[in-house]
Amino acid sequence: MNGIECCDAYRVNEIFYSLQGEGFYTGTAAVFLRFSGCNRRCSFCDTDHSESHEMSLADIIQSVTSYPARHIVVTGGEPSLQLDDKLVDALHAAGFYIQVETNGSLPLPEDVDWVTCSPKTPPLDIERIDELKLVLDGDIDPDAVADALPMATHYFLQPCSCLNTGQVVEYILKHPLWRLSLQTHKLIDIR
Repeated sequence: MNGIECCDAYRVNEIFYSLQGEGFYTGTAAVFLRFSGCNRRCSFCDTDHSESHEMSLADIIQSVTSYPARHIVVTGGEPSLQLDDKLVDALHAAGFYIQVETNGSLPLPEDVDWVTCSPKTPPLDIERIDELKLVLDGDIDPDAVADALPMATHYFLQPCSCLNTGQVVEYILKHPLWRLSLQTHKLIDIR
């Protein structure tokens, strides 16, 4: 299909179509390619990493092109464990704008269009950040985290499951570099 020949298998948690619910692209129609597997164990993670099925590159392209949007959010788990140049090239060839949501612990293919980094714990190995998105959870110091990373273009601070929204608002008012990111997909009850 579309000249794609690949025998590699990717462990996919799910592929679905919805609106981006967080950060810079909130409200944008997007195809979500959620890989299975992660190298972190965050208490607030909303993904069941035990669920996966193997898909070939051709199967992934066939699935994601069945939706009308050409904005794709590659997420996980941790997408850098599986996202490679072949998949990036195939998605671009299919007309997709590729947004990756990563914890920043591993390098990404160079040709992704947008990098959303939501770092959890060191070590980090990321060279480019278009959007830094932090969940304010515990004793995190957002400015210290931002200072330890490559400069981002946009800075978003997100409450932990909307449980500490007031704390986040208060922080942003004192540190206006940051913008509020709510999990709008949860607020309006969509995926």
